[in-house]
Amino acid sequence: MPPVAQEGNCLIYRGSNFLKQRLVLSLLSGKPVKITHIRSENEGAPGLHEHEISLIRLLDKVTNGTKIELNPAGTSIMFTPGLLHGGQLHHDCCTQRGIGYYLDALIALGPFCKTPLHCNLSGVTNSKDSPSVDHIKGAALSLLKRFLLVDEGLELKVVRRGVAPLGGGEIVFRCPVRKSLRAIQCQEQGMIKRIRGTVYASKVSPAMANRTVESAKGCMLKFLPDVYIYTDQNRGLMSGKSPGFGICLLAETTDGVCFAADCTSNTRKESESPSIPEELGQEAAMRLLDEIYRGGCCDSSYQWLAALYMALSQKNVSKFVTGALSTYTVHFLQHLRDFFSITFKLENPEDEDDADADEERNVRGAQKVRLTCIGIGYTNINKRVI
Repeated sequence: MPPVAQEGNCLIYRGSNFLKQRLVLSLLSGKPVKITHIRSENEGAPGLHEHEISLIRLLDKVTNGTKIELNPAGTSIMFTPGLLHGGQLHHDCCTQRGIGYYLDALIALGPFCKTPLHCNLSGVTNSKDSPSVDHIKGAALSLLKRFLLVDEGLELKVVRRGVAPLGGGEIVFRCPVRKSLRAIQCQEQGMIKRIRGTVYASKVSPAMANRTVESAKGCMLKFLPDVYIYTDQNRGLMSGKSPGFGICLLAETTDGVCFAADCTSNTRKESESPSIPEELGQEAAMRLLDEIYRGGCCDSSYQWLAALYMALSQKNVSKFVTGALSTYTVHFLQHLRDFFSITFKLENPEDEDDADADEERNVRGAQKVRLTCIGIGYTNINKRVI
């Protein structure tokens, strides 16, 4: 959705959609953003939700000099970005969303901070509405490594699990800083060479985890022989505050591309009937196969991250092939145009002149999209030159 208006350097938007995108790009571009009519028509719960306020507090901790103005009802926010500082910080994430909701913003901002990020985040490590920590570790960090080139100092560690709704988990995220990101040419995804997975169980019988492993492994072995899924069974203080279990599967290709899919058991609020381990394992396997079918050089959940790093890279041509673009990525490309005045060329990498192209595409996977752009040469002005 394009900005409603622009006052000088300030962009003005309406509505609550894509709040995180707009705040992250505001910090990177240095452009203030004003968002109005945030759920103003919702009489029951108008304004910003608790998890959105928690995100704004986290961004305030990461930066220095950020000014945030909220109206009393919380239906309008004026966000004036400061400098990205980074450093060591601790944040208690709102349990309405998983830690992955907050980690996405930190991964986008981390390389451009003044000092390396060292964050302790506590809350829900695995939930249905946000990518799990295992998903991010496999899919997002592998993508970030391509642009950093040297991944020394990049780490994501689960200290203890915490499932929805009460959470109680904790993770540690460390991210190095870079003066600039390199432009890349990534057009080959390679062949799937192995599948790895993690099944976690907190405050439930260990048999739940074992049954989930057997079900998921049974499906994946029909696709590939190299499958290994290990269990992470937590007890006592290390198991968080709520019972639950889930699975995250990761497929790695010969060219280092990672696809991920995860599933989490139902909470009492979500469904009266408890989740069945066999169904959970099978659902995760089907989701992973769907990701593999989509193809491309990154996971569909992090197409937007690839687009961001391409836009901010050095002033060279970057090309990146993905699967069919998600709705979230389409809106992110529109926001990149608003904040950085950069546009992408989208094309089908398949040979359109080939009469058998459609038939071959059905065999190889879904239709792909090649993203092409010239980076703006974004320089980390916060990083000290030694």
